[in-house]
Amino acid sequence: MAEVIRLVDIVKSYIMGDSVVHALDHVNVQIGEGEFTSIMGPSGSGKSTMMNILGCLDRPTSGHYFLRGRDIAGYNDDELAHTRNAEIGFVFQNFNLLPKLTAQVNVALPLVYAGINEEERMVRAARALESVGLGNRLDHKPNEMSGGQRQRVAIARALVNNPAIIMADEPTGNLDTKSSYEIMDIFKAMNDEGKTIVMVTHEPDIAQQTKRILIMRDGKLVSDEWR
Repeated sequence: MAEVIRLVDIVKSYIMGDSVVHALDHVNVQIGEGEFTSIMGPSGSGKSTMMNILGCLDRPTSGHYFLRGRDIAGYNDDELAHTRNAEIGFVFQNFNLLPKLTAQVNVALPLVYAGINEEERMVRAARALESVGLGNRLDHKPNEMSGGQRQRVAIARALVNNPAIIMADEPTGNLDTKSSYEIMDIFKAMNDEGKTIVMVTHEPDIAQQTKRILIMRDGKLVSDEWR
């Protein structure tokens, strides 16, 4: 299995008054291509900080982050932004859709930044929406859809660039049980097709549906369970 992510001695520190707080304290982990990994832990455990670093939204204080063999820990903001757009698809708890745009235009947005022409953007966005069962909702705006449907739009947007990794931050946190399981079925189908997925969740029953569970506590990785 090819390695997609490798964290080596990752530290993320914040200065608070006279003290230094280690949000991440010498974290080491490898994630291979095609894995479906969840990250769990109590509030303040470091799981959100870990997701921000994995997703190139933040950089570590020290240590190395190898993404597909490149050490990106020292990248500047522009380099991180380029890497983020090219390599990572994000799914957020609050969907983060633009309310005045249709589902198709929302999904196409990452392709604007990638420099793809409008006709190709629309074709790819329609294909991504069809892949999550929303081929009949291309022209609907977010307020015309249920929470579960909005999260499907967000997943389609994450897929449209064909990224190396899908990063999902509490993707079922705002959904009822039925919608949560439907969303997990989509993630599992994507993973069966070879997508690498890393998911932060506080819900044990959601984590149990992934193939590997990492547990964080006090900035440290304290458990690594394969299922």
